[in-house]
Amino acid sequence: MSGLGRGFARVVLKIGGWRIEGDRPAAISYVLIAAPHTSNWDFIWFIAMALAKDVPVRWLGKNTLFKGPLGYLMRWLGGLPIERSSPQGYVAQIAGLFSNPEPVVLVFPAEGTRGQVPYWKSGFYHVARQAEVPVVLGFLDYPEKRGGFGPERMMTGDIEADMDHLRAFYAGIDGRFPDKQGPIRLREEGDPLRGDPLRGDPPEEDSPPSAASA
Repeated sequence: MSGLGRGFARVVLKIGGWRIEGDRPAAISYVLIAAPHTSNWDFIWFIAMALAKDVPVRWLGKNTLFKGPLGYLMRWLGGLPIERSSPQGYVAQIAGLFSNPEPVVLVFPAEGTRGQVPYWKSGFYHVARQAEVPVVLGFLDYPEKRGGFGPERMMTGDIEADMDHLRAFYAGIDGRFPDKQGPIRLREEGDPLRGDPLRGDPPEEDSPPSAASA
């Protein structure tokens, strides 16, 4: 990212009254959670913070978004196509992106939607486990107008313990519309047979994050 781009991002954040907290993550490649996700503005502020810290974030979209002239724009904006119907499973597809020699920072809006949901989507967890990369806790706290990058953590396979760490970090962090925030919990918690990270298949309720959910 050019110095001009970083400077522009800082100006946007200053006009919006936002401050960035946390250093640029030390890991080269990682899964980056974007939470809470309650507004379309989340994408703008979060991407601005990533640009200001020179973090080359990427996001996932349905492969149909990348056909024709529009595809060039989607890729320029950091988009990566994903084939939902691939027989290898979407977790394996996404985890495979991390085999690229270039750094990959993949953003996951873990709630999967701007509305309240009873569970977070667990794709970020399974992808991080299969790709053997850490999860970095990105956040936006609207009441305090602060956001940025929290700690990085390897997911251990002990889902409940890993999620306890996330719950502790995000406690007290509110999105633009707090009433749209649901519990920080994966459906697999308490049921170790669902969504085994080593199988390469996600729990059946998950679907790839898309540009629309960012």
